[in-house]
Amino acid sequence: MTAVDNTGFEGIDLWDMDAFQRQEHHAMLEKLRETEPGIHFVDEGDMGPGFWAITRLDHLKEVNRQAEIFSSNIGGTQMQERVRGDDIDSFQNDSLMLSMDPPKHTRYRRIVSRGFTPRMINLLGDYLDNRTQMIIDRVSERGSAEFVTELSAELPLQAIAEMVGIPMDDRSKIFDWTNSMIGADDPDFAKSEEDVMTAFGELFAYSNALQSDRRDKPADDIITTLLSADVDGEALDEVEFDMFFLLLCVAGNETTRNSITRGMHGFFEFPEQWELYKSDPAKYEDTMVDEVVRWATPVLNFRRQATQDYELGGVQIKENDKIVMWHIAANRDPRAFDDPWKFDIARTPNDHVGFGGGGPHFCLGSNLAKMEIALMFKGIAQRLPDIRLAGEIEYLRSNFIGGVKTMPVEFAASPSTNTMPLDRLGSAAGKSGTEGFGGSVEREG
Repeated sequence: MTAVDNTGFEGIDLWDMDAFQRQEHHAMLEKLRETEPGIHFVDEGDMGPGFWAITRLDHLKEVNRQAEIFSSNIGGTQMQERVRGDDIDSFQNDSLMLSMDPPKHTRYRRIVSRGFTPRMINLLGDYLDNRTQMIIDRVSERGSAEFVTELSAELPLQAIAEMVGIPMDDRSKIFDWTNSMIGADDPDFAKSEEDVMTAFGELFAYSNALQSDRRDKPADDIITTLLSADVDGEALDEVEFDMFFLLLCVAGNETTRNSITRGMHGFFEFPEQWELYKSDPAKYEDTMVDEVVRWATPVLNFRRQATQDYELGGVQIKENDKIVMWHIAANRDPRAFDDPWKFDIARTPNDHVGFGGGGPHFCLGSNLAKMEIALMFKGIAQRLPDIRLAGEIEYLRSNFIGGVKTMPVEFAASPSTNTMPLDRLGSAAGKSGTEGFGGSVEREG
């Protein structure tokens, strides 16, 4: 067993939100990762009991793939301690798929995965390609844009709207609600805890109205599919659907948006990579997408709780110890990646943990996220090839999401293609009883 020396880490405060906003967390995490044995106990002060910081790729995968030893449910998946007696906190922890352990997690994931098979995601391809062209049309003639709100956020939001069959105009509500929830520590997004709870309440009310409509008027789409029992008699109940909708809105919007934004910034910092990608987008598509996800790592960390004593990397973890896996540090681990601070779209192999690092909690929407990233960068390369940074980047004040709030860009103005929208998929267009995304005809056809 390896003795752990935690001296010399007094200046490391992973609860310093301002340090994260200044992007200083990389240096703190690097010190933890590169000081042997790479697993260190971090004092949280008044914020919690302290935790083991997991910063190396192999260690993180070992934790992430053993749900029976490292629980997502006992302490939740967030660094912040759960408030004893807080019914809302307990409700969210027990009902959100991210915070479930097997076998409950296994059942829940089996149901919701009906809408996320590769075949199902591929059905969205032409539609989202069409939407990408329309998104670029809105800014191409102007020669400038706010990259986050006008480019990177739009495609994930429109994908969510299509999947669940809601009006496209309602995507702005999802954008605002998820910003308030994820940006709880950023005064630009949430001024108080009341703002956060209001956002939760409004999203749940919207979800309830959505599922109530589908229960009254079933359609051949993903919502009806998830709410209806299949041959095994499994379906989501009211609360489970609300939490699925919450997860879809947050994970399907915030993470992909920030991956695209930080990926674009990676291209700005390494312009030779942008030239390389533009030379043959099809050739570099797959490796580019993986490198964007590695580089961005939009979810910085997830928490686990040890259910038994366990030796990890020669370090003794005790039962009930708090563990925080730092994906952003593991994706810069020089043991796993040559020159990890280089943005390299031809990097192979690229065994990043941007989608979770395997195990039961591997990202359910990874195929959709990859498609959206590929479509957006292909569209930008073709239509806005000389895109460049045009001002200061403003980062989210958070130690959980590596978010970007604003990133102004410029490019040579070019004519709009006046792309006409494709018809929405079935029930999303308001055609009652027709086939929509996730319906039985699509799943079985």
